[in-house]
Amino acid sequence: QVQVVESGGGLVQAGGSLRLSCTTSGLTFGDYAMGWFRQAPGKEREGVSCINISGGVIWYEDALRGRFTMSRDNAKNTLYLQMTNLKAEDTAMYYCVVCLYKVCPLSASDTGFRTWGQGTQVTVSS
Repeated sequence: QVQVVESGGGLVQAGGSLRLSCTTSGLTFGDYAMGWFRQAPGKEREGVSCINISGGVIWYEDALRGRFTMSRDNAKNTLYLQMTNLKAEDTAMYYCVVCLYKVCPLSASDTGFRTWGQGTQVTVSS
């Protein structure tokens, strides 16, 4: 059974930083592109970033580029999202996802995903 588990969320003041982690089990982590998505209350789930199997980041949501950095450690089966200079509008549930193809879809409503995690809450106070 494939499991995807996010961690590292919490409450942080505006301007602060957090690092999210995502671990997987039940699959060969290094065989899959991975993605981070987020969903704020009352809004659709949106893409944050996608990373390929060798650690090259394929895309970032434009507004987040420069503040968020995605990386992976295949030896530890772990995906990371380093978030800096956090803003109130970054408040959301953050989801890690295993993608079916070499590139994660930009839209969460696409069918190109294998397994989603349950999410980790990030709350930024202003």
